[in-house]
Parts: sequence; C-alpha cells; structure tokens
Amino acid sequence: MDEHEALRAELREWIRSNHPGDPGWKLPQSALEVAEDRQFDWLRDWQRRLYDAGWVGAEWPSEFGGGGRPRGTQRVIDQELARGRAPFLLNLVGLSWAGPVILRYGTESQKKRLIRPLLRCDEIWCQGFSEPGAGSDLASLRTRATRAGADWAIEGHKVWTTLGRYADWCILLARTDDAGAKHAGISYFLAPMKLPGVEVQPLVKMTGEGGFNQVIWSGARIPGDSLLGREGQGWEIAMATLSFERGASEGSAGGQGGGAEQVAALVRLLRGLERDGGAVLSDPVVRDRLSAFWIDETALRANAARARVPALVSDRPEALPLMSKLASSEQGQALSDFACELLGGDAGLWIGDPHVPANAEWQRSYLNSFAMTIAGGTSEILRNILGERALGLPKTR
Repeated sequence: MDEHEALRAELREWIRSNHPGDPGWKLPQSALEVAEDRQFDWLRDWQRRLYDAGWVGAEWPSEFGGGGRPRGTQRVIDQELARGRAPFLLNLVGLSWAGPVILRYGTESQKKRLIRPLLRCDEIWCQGFSEPGAGSDLASLRTRATRAGADWAIEGHKVWTTLGRYADWCILLARTDDAGAKHAGISYFLAPMKLPGVEVQPLVKMTGEGGFNQVIWSGARIPGDSLLGREGQGWEIAMATLSFERGASEGSAGGQGGGAEQVAALVRLLRGLERDGGAVLSDPVVRDRLSAFWIDETALRANAARARVPALVSDRPEALPLMSKLASSEQGQALSDFACELLGGDAGLWIGDPHVPANAEWQRSYLNSFAMTIAGGTSEILRNILGERALGLPKTR
C-alpha cells in the first residue's frame, strides 16, 4: 500500500467514526448560502474537528499552523471527504483564496498572526472585490483607501460578500492612487471587519436563503500594517487570488473536492422515481443523458490530473484549469436542470412540503448554480480569457 492509499484508508476510518450525520434541519449547500447562526455554528464545529485531526491545511507550513505534509496530500484528503459525503468546509474564502495569497505575499508577522485561526475556523474571512455597478470590470472599483496618520481610512461599497455577516477579516481591494492606469492605483488590504464604520447588510437570494451581503465602509480606520504587499500592488495580488478562486493555482487548505460526485448523487435520486409506470432509470433517453454527464465528469477529473503534470501544460499553464472551472460550473447547472426536468411537476415543490423529493435539494442546486457561473469571473469572461490567452484570438474591445 503506497502513502496515498494508506492516507485514504486512515481518513475513511476517521470519517466513519466522526461523520456528524444529519442535523435534522436544513443545511446550506455551500458556504455561499450560510445565513443562520445554527448553520454557522454547526459547520464551524465541523471544520475545527477536521483541523484538530490534521485534515485541513495539510500541506501548509507547520510553523504557521499547517500540517507540513507533501504536495498532493490535501487533494487526496478532499477527494475522500467528498466520497464520504462529509459536510463542506465553512471558511471558504480563507482556506482557498486569502490564505494562499497571505502565504505568497504576506510578511512573517501577517502569516503568524492570521494563518492558524483561519485554518481552525476561529476567524472567518470574506472577499471585498465586487462593487455595485462595476460588473466584471474589477479595475473600475471606487472604494478608496486614504492615509490617516498611521492608519488607512476606507470609504466604499462592496457587494456579493459571502460570509460577510460572520467575517472577522476581509481581503479588500481599494484605490489608493488615481494617477496613471486604473490597474496601477489599486492596493490590497487584510482588513478587520469588526470596526466602527463597517456595516454589513444581508441580501436575500432567489431561493429565499441568505448568504450574500453588501458591506458599506464609512470612514472605517484599519491599521497601517493591513496592507498586503506593496502599495499599488493590488492588481497583481488580485489576479493571483482569482487564479486560486478559479482553480488555476493549487494551494487550497481544503474543501475543494465536493463537485466530483454529482452524477452519482443524481442516480441515487432517480432510483426511487417512476414515470409512465416504469422506473425512470430504465428509460434509454435518461440513461443516454446520464452517460453523457458521467463522461463529462470523468473528463474533468482527467483534466485535473493532467493539469498537475507541468510538462503537459507548460505552454499554456492557465488554459486547462480555467477551462475546467468553466466546464464544471456549467456542468453542475446542466445536471441540476436535468434533475428538475425529471422531477416533473414535483420540481415546483419546495422545502417543507410533505411531498417534495429529496427536500428540494435539486431545485435549490439549480437556482444556486447561477452563482457558480458568475463567481470568480462569469462564463463569458472566462471564454474571453481562454480565447485571448489560450487560442491567441484578438482582444475584445
């Protein structure tokens, strides 16, 4: 048994003994929908148990709270957690985006102060990139950071801020210079959230759930050492953050393996469904569609493995991960759309209805899937990037 197989066996046994089971009330489907205190507390406890057992931040440096284990370990852990249908990890922004850029650009002091509580879910992170009216043009942001003695004063408005209501910290983009190109005047801050002048307003999504927020910064004073990297280096660090968010760079501390078992989950639902007097799964059209989804899912796994071999992607290192983000988010949307189609009239039922199949998980999944085709760059933006950088097509105007 090699090292990874031994790790898989150890983790499978741990999950059998420690899986928290069904809490008996509605859990969110991802960190994007966490809006109730009991959901938050339950998921935070789960991440803490995983961290204390060594399953979170396995590859991150041990001097900052990580496990210091070899590269590839966290991927195996994430795969087994997904296979064991374990709950997702709550601190999404911290584990997958903020933590990796702090390790790459942060000072020793910032790493020692911030990494361990991030991993253990003792401190929650959110992302302050998107702004009302800016669309996908990130460089047009209007939030401003101004020197105020030893501090920075922040004025601005951020939106679609996942976990903002619970966040202790925010990776915040703000303009610090109006001269020159708009990309050059942006700085990147590790901003405390529990301050006077920071107002979080929860938003309601079309599922009726919360999770997103808007954050108003009204002269909030953040410490001078909140700056990550150099003043004016924000655009470079933001692009690095997006490469982690889009899966174009490895480095997550955990929680990114949950999308690989979707076809199996749909098959479990269909085993209990009948249509026109027969089992839905015996319909050749349904079986053909499921086969196509399974082939696409298998191709995504194969592409993920190919992306980890430098010699196979050295000519266009971003192309394969960006393509995978585009394809996987659209695959998830198409799969949940197909599930709702097969549910027929029952797809109109919602949580709490005594006749709703699977407690409306697939209806929620379909509505929530639109967030996944927008987050980290819309599908249209990703197609533009792939066209320009991977295929060498002319730039859009």
